Amino acid sequence: MRPPDFAAEVLAAAAFGDRPGMSPLPAATDPEQRWLRAVALGGQGFYSGARAELARLQREVTEGSLASLAASTEASLLRQLGWHRRAAAHDGRAFALARAAPSRSPEEGARLVEAQCDALTGLAADALGCGRLGLARRLLARCADRLPDAGPDDAAFRRQRIRLHWVTAETALASGDFAAAKVHAAQASMHAERGPSVRHRVKSDLLRAASATGDDDLGTARALAVDVDRRCAEHGLVPLRWAAAMLADGIGAGTGADRVRDECAEIVIERGGRFATIRN
Repeated sequence: MRPPDFAAEVLAAAAFGDRPGMSPLPAATDPEQRWLRAVALGGQGFYSGARAELARLQREVTEGSLASLAASTEASLLRQLGWHRRAAAHDGRAFALARAAPSRSPEEGARLVEAQCDALTGLAADALGCGRLGLARRLLARCADRLPDAGPDDAAFRRQRIRLHWVTAETALASGDFAAAKVHAAQASMHAERGPSVRHRVKSDLLRAASATGDDDLGTARALAVDVDRRCAEHGLVPLRWAAAMLADGIGAGTGADRVRDECAEIVIERGGRFATIRN
């Protein structure tokens, strides 16, 4: 007989743990589980399913940290597909919800900081996608200001630190600063290695690969891109595999990357995703 918290444990492992490719996922039985299920489905590229979970969650919870996290997740699904301007509206709502919510306990206070940081890094990534690098940097600085000092082994706000380093690395790449991008990609990878999330480790290594494309010798970038592709395939991380294949094809990391890219795009479309740059 399954324990009463079976679904919560499985959904947490799929969303932010060691089983990101878990399928089928158990049904969610409360709003928190619905958010975890949406995150996991999004990581696997099941956009229709993820949006359905978020729509139900946002009908059930209209304020507080969970409502903010749901809005940030909605933005993330859009941003993955290139809809940065549309994502910004959801991220802005996420930040407003987190700012307006009262902190009734230390636990909720910490959750509100998490939600604010998710919204700010999301807004920074949205700005970056729209070519507004200066705004992205200012939003990242606001996020960093909200995070207390912590050592590398501190689990508090680990996900927020990883995301902060991801978007900072991406902003550095957009400005051609490969050295800074390498530093932040390595920091993201370090924090991810100390946490439970396979998906966070894989994405951090994808950024390490992208940051290494500024080297004269592309050997490191190619090896990392191939490894990321393998792990994405192993864990069913279709959107990340699509991004890895885009990178691998661009830097000549083996043959077949263009085929993998196109196959992943087709799967995403079949699962309800609509790319901003591809006619569906």
